[in-house]
Amino acid sequence: MFTGIVEELGIVRALQLLPESGQLTLEGKKVLDGTRIGDSIAVNGVCLTVIRLGDREFTVDVMAETLAKTNLAELKSGSRVNLERALQLQTRLGGHLVSGHVDGVGNIRRIVPWGIAQVYEVNAPPALLSYMLPKGSIAIDGISLTLIDVETDYFTVSLIPHTSKETTLGFKGIGASVNLETDLIGKYVARFMGLNATSSDNKKDLSLGFLAENGFI
Repeated sequence: MFTGIVEELGIVRALQLLPESGQLTLEGKKVLDGTRIGDSIAVNGVCLTVIRLGDREFTVDVMAETLAKTNLAELKSGSRVNLERALQLQTRLGGHLVSGHVDGVGNIRRIVPWGIAQVYEVNAPPALLSYMLPKGSIAIDGISLTLIDVETDYFTVSLIPHTSKETTLGFKGIGASVNLETDLIGKYVARFMGLNATSSDNKKDLSLGFLAENGFI
């Protein structure tokens, strides 16, 4: 489990990407403090297991499912990546609960200055948008951000200068792909209540009767 508060920008030093598997070696400093083989590190929001450790780098395996559902296959030697170690119980939860299990990939469609901030419009599949709501949480490349608006085919978030400087989003332009993980709690609530908008068979009307029948009130 992660918080979505990026600890540092890492650099891809070596990669071997095959159709059904891959391996990444990444340079980092802060995330290596206290890290052991077998620990989890979020790389652009993707939870990966450390299989080798060096003085300034670590190596992770990437399986076929991860390559298919994320943008890690687009990485190249020298690419910047967001890095975060797994959450410890005594750590302040500055972002929100992030599992590191990416739901899908979106694309940056527009970047608009707004005061000191930058507003990003991000295209997303309808299946993911159904779990989003204004002022809710979203993880973009592992970065915990607050949703501004949610439209029919995109959503918006705002980045302060610190976030632009310290994460990969500040280096990405129009058309760039981003890993998306919707709010974990929202997904469970939607699943348990049969409210997933992507499945007409599971859709139910949310009413006081329904809530009472299922023990919510």
